[in-house]
Amino acid sequence: MAKITEEMMDVIKKTRGFAIATATKDGMPNVVPIHFTDIISDDEIMLVDIFMKKTIENIKNNPVVAISVWDWDAKPTRKGYQFKGEARIETSGELYEKGIKMVHEKKPKLTPKAVIIIKVKSIFILTPGPDAGRQVI
Repeated sequence: MAKITEEMMDVIKKTRGFAIATATKDGMPNVVPIHFTDIISDDEIMLVDIFMKKTIENIKNNPVVAISVWDWDAKPTRKGYQFKGEARIETSGELYEKGIKMVHEKKPKLTPKAVIIIKVKSIFILTPGPDAGRQVI
């Protein structure tokens, strides 16, 4: 089982945004930027849906996703990771309420529609250099 390490959590906390990749049932890719995120355990990441349309539809039909994060300020390395796993959508409950609170604290006029919980199955290095693309876990 993949585990998000303290070093990875540090990069996640410092990132200015995530990129989440999904695909249709037939394999047509879609990538969108995400701002509101949280680490909810050592193998789960939460993203808040505010404007997603294709992403939500894709997850409903094909829950396999990839998320990329990077720390642009970690010069010269630009440290980054890619997390691959399966997503589920929640529109009620504790995590959904947490997502709403997170968004409203910074952008009270936005209306979250759901949270996406990613169960991380594998992690890859995105940092430029000889280890780029190597699976960590």
